[in-house]
Amino acid sequence: MNTRRNLIKGGLAALPLVLAGMLPASAMAQAKIKVAAVYTVPYEQQWVSRIHQALKAAESRGEIEYKSSENVANADYERVMREYATGGAQLMFGEVFGVEAAARKVAKDFPKTAFVMGSSGKPVAPNFSVFDNYIQEPAYLSGMIAGGMTKSNKIGLVGGFPIPEVNRLMHAFMEGAKEVNPKVEFTVSFINSWFDPPKAKEATFAMIDKGADVLYAERFGVSDAAKEKGKLAIGNVINTQAQYPDTVVASALWHMEPSVDRAIQAVKAGTYKAEDYGPYSMMKHKGSSLAPLGTFEKKVPADLAAKVKAREADILAGKFTVKVNDSQPKTTAK
Repeated sequence: MNTRRNLIKGGLAALPLVLAGMLPASAMAQAKIKVAAVYTVPYEQQWVSRIHQALKAAESRGEIEYKSSENVANADYERVMREYATGGAQLMFGEVFGVEAAARKVAKDFPKTAFVMGSSGKPVAPNFSVFDNYIQEPAYLSGMIAGGMTKSNKIGLVGGFPIPEVNRLMHAFMEGAKEVNPKVEFTVSFINSWFDPPKAKEATFAMIDKGADVLYAERFGVSDAAKEKGKLAIGNVINTQAQYPDTVVASALWHMEPSVDRAIQAVKAGTYKAEDYGPYSMMKHKGSSLAPLGTFEKKVPADLAAKVKAREADILAGKFTVKVNDSQPKTTAK
């Protein structure tokens, strides 16, 4: 009797292994795909932090195995990409501004690896997809708030580099400000760095000295300067109001989850193809949003808040389109 019971028990224990052997090898192997990311800046940098956060969320759900490298110099970018690809990465993320040619060369050499890279260029079949922070819609809304909050009618904008990804957000912000305040003037400055808070801070001080009382913080460092001088700031990509409760009025937020999750599911399903993921950063896909006013809920005039809310509803309903202008924005202040 005991022998029979043990045989039955042993057979049941082995059943999962038998069933597993009946499953297609591809289905088993892709239960948790290998994902890698290569970043040229620290994880904390606004832009990269959104990608990293979305991938960490997928990792915590048990969907992927995630490895990444931060602060990779442009000269080392290709080498690191190749190491991850050779190591079995099935899907790779990163930002390739400045290393476009090298990154695309790696993708060509590893056609079975899916690449989804931040890029100003176009996707290339079969495996090189691109994405962009198409958050011009909430940038426009945050500009409306800035235009309504300025008392001097002078707004300063500090950006990293004058590339399309930055330019379009600044233009949208400026157009939003002009909608509610046609008298507003802008001072625009680029620090030629993606992560140099001290330099951004100095550029902001110069704008404040010329009368700017609301600052667009496209880079870290701007809100610090605004806080020190008792001025207001508008955030970009992430919400830093918790760190600057009396300074950051609102922020245009970027949510990379729709793009990241789309790529993961496509690789898992074996349907991945090269495409432009940029549109998945738009509000209708929940790829971006205007941050809650939070500590400024009662400080922003009710009529201004109502205008912003109405314009947001128009955007989501497809009744209003924020124009994409990738040209370098110019200073209008005299």
